[in-house]
Amino acid sequence: MSADRAALRQALEEGEREGGSVEFKERLTRGTHLSDGRLESLVAQLRHRVLSGDGEATYVVGVTDDGGIAGIPPEAFSESMDVLSLLAEEAGAHIENVETWGVSSDGTAAKRGIGPIDTEDDENGLVGVATLKEGAVLDVDDDHIVVGTAGHVDHGKSTLVGSLVTGDPDDGQGGTRGFLDVQPHEMERGLSADLSYGVYGFDDEGAVRMDNPHRKSDRARVVEEADRIVSFVDTVGHEPWLRTTIRGLVGQKLDYGLLVVAADDGPTKTTREHLGILLATELPTIVAITKTDIVSDERVEEVEREVERLLRNADKTPLPVERHGVEAAIDEINEQVVPVLTTSAVTMEGLPVLDELFERLPKTSATEGDFSMYIDRTYSVTGVGPVASGTIRSGSVEAGDELLVGPLADGTFREVEVRSIEMHYHRVDEASAGRIVGIALKGINEADLDRGMVLLPRDADPDPIREFEAEVMVLNHPTRIDDGYEPVVHLETVSETVSIHPEGGQLLPGDSGTATVRFKFHPYLVEEGQRFVFREGRSKGVGTVTDVTPAE
Repeated sequence: MSADRAALRQALEEGEREGGSVEFKERLTRGTHLSDGRLESLVAQLRHRVLSGDGEATYVVGVTDDGGIAGIPPEAFSESMDVLSLLAEEAGAHIENVETWGVSSDGTAAKRGIGPIDTEDDENGLVGVATLKEGAVLDVDDDHIVVGTAGHVDHGKSTLVGSLVTGDPDDGQGGTRGFLDVQPHEMERGLSADLSYGVYGFDDEGAVRMDNPHRKSDRARVVEEADRIVSFVDTVGHEPWLRTTIRGLVGQKLDYGLLVVAADDGPTKTTREHLGILLATELPTIVAITKTDIVSDERVEEVEREVERLLRNADKTPLPVERHGVEAAIDEINEQVVPVLTTSAVTMEGLPVLDELFERLPKTSATEGDFSMYIDRTYSVTGVGPVASGTIRSGSVEAGDELLVGPLADGTFREVEVRSIEMHYHRVDEASAGRIVGIALKGINEADLDRGMVLLPRDADPDPIREFEAEVMVLNHPTRIDDGYEPVVHLETVSETVSIHPEGGQLLPGDSGTATVRFKFHPYLVEEGQRFVFREGRSKGVGTVTDVTPAE
């Protein structure tokens, strides 16, 4: 076996032995291994293995009792992991990590990376190594805020977040930005082209930061150790990707916005557009003036005045934190009052103030009621299956819950089961409103999932629609909006072309009015009170759903 199969090789060499921490299982099934009598003995066996390993055990699935590699079908491997998870929970333990390999026809194992299962490649089955650790699956509380960043390209959004989550100063070349730029072309060009996520937190002793945000285990450690968690949805500032920025600010269940303005450049057209989106969605926002280390004090003061003027022109009240203090910012921040502070990721000026704000600001987005989550991303994990990720909009969800997902292309919903839940690469047994999570689903293929779909309780009675009534306001348009105007609407995680039919036939820039909005291609689940952004070219506007009309 090669080096990349070290975990499997080590477990097979150690073997099953009395008083050891390794256990071989060919497969585990609900019908056989969760039955009366068998369950208790397997739980006792698992507890014994964990205790023998000083709090850690290794289960090798897909091998015979004598260590022979048998391999089992992907579906059987997924069921085995479900059963093993339930056994671990009963034993006061949890699955920390799973590695899988495809089994070749000659009985050897080839390492499989995390990604979609290739049925032909796995026709001879899977073998996997599950690491189990003592202690229940992490149960985090509700003290978790989500912050969306915005601002012009190269104004230092990703760099600022990178320094916050690591506690490390930037090298002056945007080095900490690399912690959030995850696509190869982003690393090369120094631009973010998709939504990125960062996390840090706080405990009784202060900030809990990441040593290396590229390591999944490091993010999981922060989630495990911190009493309060702060997640960042780091959006993009380049004009061609404004659609992605809108997706980040509208599609996530954010508590606060963080708008950055570089001191050397000052507010730009993009700054104004992003501020307009933040304020139009009524998101409490903080403005951070960045890069103060490369300009004079006089220039910093000039940009502060420009920012304050920009906010007043938008009918908002700027609150300079350095003048009024952190206490005032925490007490006063709302949809109308916008704290403003100066920062530098190089000298770390202002970052302790942001730390204090994020440690003490109250959560704003928690929503009572039944569970719901609009899907933002989908992917597939070997041995687990399809995963839907997004920010929980309301209620809570647990592993094992039965849900509905949809609407599918034909407007129907499908019954699914929650296999497991992860938050920043750490598995949790329950998650509630405001948390960014990945939910592994049973009962649907990843190809059938899409952005804009919603997860709901199984007993919900969703009624997807093709059109709705709304109050809309035109923020920017070169001429006027006429009947039948076709922009893209961003509502929750829905991004769909619509036709807009204003009452009275037209709307001019700056106008507000009632309009009928019709989805052009697919039905979606839309509710009264939801806010949305629409755009097409340089034309932009916002709206609020006032009435929904079920499709016939």
